[in-house]
Amino acid sequence: MSDSAIIRIRNLGKSFGSHTVLRGIDFDVEPSQVVVVIGPSGSGKSTFLRCCNGLEQPEAGTIDIVGKRLVTDGQLIGEHELNQLRTEVGMVFQSFNLFPHLSVLHNVTVGPRMLRGASREEAERKAMGLLEKVGLAHKAHAMPASLSGGQKQRVAIARALAMEPRVMLFDEPTSALDPELVGEVLQVMKVLAAEGMTMVVVTHEMGFAREVADVVVVMDGGGIIEAGPPSVIFSAPTQERTRGFLQAVLTRA
Repeated sequence: MSDSAIIRIRNLGKSFGSHTVLRGIDFDVEPSQVVVVIGPSGSGKSTFLRCCNGLEQPEAGTIDIVGKRLVTDGQLIGEHELNQLRTEVGMVFQSFNLFPHLSVLHNVTVGPRMLRGASREEAERKAMGLLEKVGLAHKAHAMPASLSGGQKQRVAIARALAMEPRVMLFDEPTSALDPELVGEVLQVMKVLAAEGMTMVVVTHEMGFAREVADVVVVMDGGGIIEAGPPSVIFSAPTQERTRGFLQAVLTRA
């Protein structure tokens, strides 16, 4: 158990009806660590990630994140506390979830203005800096409908970063993109990793996991079957289930 962990999960359990989705998960994430979660479809990866910011309520276990208790024995904190915590935990989804009636700039500034009380001038100054970071400053006044999928996802990342989170959660951020657009999103995520952002990433992009992850977590059947550095997981996994999964996905690639 780590005293320095920015995310600490103990005995996490979650079911949908009679179907157990997560069982007995224990895991720590250290500050500035990039943790990539892989595994077959239906293994519980996205549910695990959604539990980390209260989008799913587990039935068992505890979650501490950014120094605050999110879940105690399967009970979420109150709505007000939860909303406050989410300002420190950014999340990027498979779908982009941009406000279609707002410009790119307005999409990025709405959170800081409404939730952090930032002035319009300050919010727009920071937003332009973030749009520059993701390579989209020239699209600040465009509407989401005019953007490609990769551009929309980069705006979604900028929007999450605008809240100045301490942790970023990514739920298969490239799965809805055409193959030629995947690289531009992964490049932004690589920059964030290099800058020391704490990140937990659910993805099927094995190249990204090899190159960027500090720790690769392999999930199957609602549990973590092994975890370690990419050099170990990809070259010498200890579990037969991991070897089978990697052989299948790397052969497809």
